[in-house]
Amino acid sequence: MSLVNETLALARERTLDVAPILEAAGIARAALITPRARVSAAQYGALWLGIAHALDDEFFGQDSHAMKSGSFVAMTHAALTARTGRQALQRAVGFMRLMLDDLAGHVDIDAARVRIAFVHREGTATPTIFAYATWFILVYGLVCWLVGRRIPLIAARFRCAAPDAVDEYRLMFCDDMTFGEDASYVDLSPAFLDLPVIQTPGSARAFLRNAPGNFVVKYRNPGSFAARVRRALRALPATAWPDADTIARRLNVAPATLRRRLKQEGHSCQSIKDALRRDLAIAALQDSRRSVADVAAAVGFAEPSAFHRAFRKWTGMRPADYRLARQRTVVQRPDDA
Repeated sequence: MSLVNETLALARERTLDVAPILEAAGIARAALITPRARVSAAQYGALWLGIAHALDDEFFGQDSHAMKSGSFVAMTHAALTARTGRQALQRAVGFMRLMLDDLAGHVDIDAARVRIAFVHREGTATPTIFAYATWFILVYGLVCWLVGRRIPLIAARFRCAAPDAVDEYRLMFCDDMTFGEDASYVDLSPAFLDLPVIQTPGSARAFLRNAPGNFVVKYRNPGSFAARVRRALRALPATAWPDADTIARRLNVAPATLRRRLKQEGHSCQSIKDALRRDLAIAALQDSRRSVADVAAAVGFAEPSAFHRAFRKWTGMRPADYRLARQRTVVQRPDDA
């Protein structure tokens, strides 16, 4: 919810009425004052697109030069004719340099990494992490799509102070992420540079229907141990999730190695299970046909009372209240009044 509120704050600074955009995205207004509440990736993507369209600025007013609606479409077509991942990245970064006045990226490549170094115009304030993230999501998400795979992130460094929602930004970027640095940059694994661009004008039409909202929070570091554990769990029903030692065997690593690597990444098997249960529960509650007891059982709780306690800890709301707040938001649309 902290990311939702950051997005809304930028819109309100520009006197935009956000109520109809929240309603269209299916985000309960009651959840906005609950810091631990969460929305789905699809809901946040819809919010992102709605605000960008209403402001006619796909950079949300974070630069002195507006990135007019349609800019991302133009960037996609400019990069679509690139032959390789290297060319696609260079074209996307160059396009953003033409669009914005205050924030720019430069590509520096060596054998170990591909660095996107950020610079901001002299005399302007250091960008916020939300501004860096907006720029990065547009470029990174496009290049990932063009080469048909997620590009691993190695490290991220930023001049700005750490945000309150630092854990959410680590999901967007990578675990090796620090703030208050002398320079801002993101390092990518270089394996994608020589990959061919596999997309076509035909596939672009489907991609652009909802882009960039359709990938705004989807790209995580797929090579991390936390991501590998999460994928292993998602392949199974929550009621059959194995213990940490069994997960280690499934990943072909020693249990001690798995625990050590997860600790380095700021996780444990249990914390990953808890976060995944939370996300699955929030998604399931959006289906009004399912009872709360059914959702509790599906995400691995033997007793509904234990699920109620856990859900309140996760979101600050009871499951029924969360569902009711969302339903009220969805049905109370301007055209229904």
